[in-house]
Amino acid sequence: LSLYDATCQIAQEIAEKIQERNRYQRNGESSAKLNVIIRSSLQNLREKIDQLRDLLLRAVSTHQITQLEGDRRQNLVDDLLTRQKQLQASYKNEGTEPDVIRSSLMTGGVKRGVTNPWLLEESEETRGLGFDDLRQQQRRIIEEQDAGLDALSSIISRQKQMGQEIGNELDEQNEIIDDLTNLVENTDDKLRNQTRHVKMVDKKSTSCG
Repeated sequence: LSLYDATCQIAQEIAEKIQERNRYQRNGESSAKLNVIIRSSLQNLREKIDQLRDLLLRAVSTHQITQLEGDRRQNLVDDLLTRQKQLQASYKNEGTEPDVIRSSLMTGGVKRGVTNPWLLEESEETRGLGFDDLRQQQRRIIEEQDAGLDALSSIISRQKQMGQEIGNELDEQNEIIDDLTNLVENTDDKLRNQTRHVKMVDKKSTSCG
């Protein structure tokens, strides 16, 4: 609620800045600095509205407030979003006629019958359910998700064990390959020594002959 009040104050200040900029333009004075301030404030206003929507969604989904209070606050947020769009249009000098925009902005925006978008997006599975039914359904969904996570954890554990076994097998194979390499090298050394010995004997035999 404090964030909502602060957001309304930002919207009010933007409306006043837009009127001040328009006066400067009518008098032929430079309004570039005000345009920069207004543009930055409009961005800040949109971010605040997005924060309000996220906080409201969290409050309703965790049952911090009732659905009726959630609907009331959703209407307030929707009014703020309408006002932000009107301010954006007024800043760009487009859309609604300037006099209508000016009067609606300074009085807090045009009240319109807005429906709660959460109700429009509600699925057939949850429509008409009370808080207790929703909690039971949510608990059942969480239990199913926990069971799925347990199964996934078991699969990952088995894969990890298989990976370790494959790694151990590779280590053993590497040791065998190292032993074979050493054996081949020793055999090759012996073969070269025997070859030299045979050549020496053959050379001596030839000399004697």
